[in-house]
Amino acid sequence: MRKARPKKRIILPDPKYNDTLVTKFVNNLMLGGKKTTAYKIFYEAIDVVADRTKEDGLEVWKKALANVTPSVEVRSRRIGGATFQIPSEIRPERKMSIGMKNLIGYARKRGEKTMALKLASEIQAAYKEEGAAFKRKEETHRMAEANKAFSHFRF
Repeated sequence: MRKARPKKRIILPDPKYNDTLVTKFVNNLMLGGKKTTAYKIFYEAIDVVADRTKEDGLEVWKKALANVTPSVEVRSRRIGGATFQIPSEIRPERKMSIGMKNLIGYARKRGEKTMALKLASEIQAAYKEEGAAFKRKEETHRMAEANKAFSHFRF
C-alpha cells in the first residue's frame, strides 16, 4: 500500500442507552445526514418491539442482530481460468456491519406504514429466527458449506 491506513474513528455512545452498537446501527440507518430522524426511528422501533414482546426492547434487538449476523462468507477467486467461490471467515467488525445492513435493508423492503414499524417487524422476525434478513444469513452459510471443498484455496 502506498498510503498509511486511515485512523479508526471514535464512535460516541447514543444518548438514550449509552451504547456504541446503537450508534453504529443508527449511522447505517441514517439517510442524507439526518441523524436525529434516524434516532427517532430506531427508538420508536425499540419501543414498539418492547410493547409487542413484553420484554426489554434493546435486548430483543441485540439478540435479533446476533441472529442475522453471518460468520462465514464466500469470496470469488480466479485460479487458472476458473472462478471459485471460496468460503472464508469474516472479521468481527465486518460481521456486525453485514448483519446491520441486512436487517435495515430488508426492513426497508417490508410493507408496513412507517419505517419504525417496518424495522420493529424485521427485528421481531429476526429475534424469532425467521424473516428475510435471517434467510439471507442462512443462504450465505449454505453457500459456504456447499463450497467447502475449495477452502484450501484461501488467500
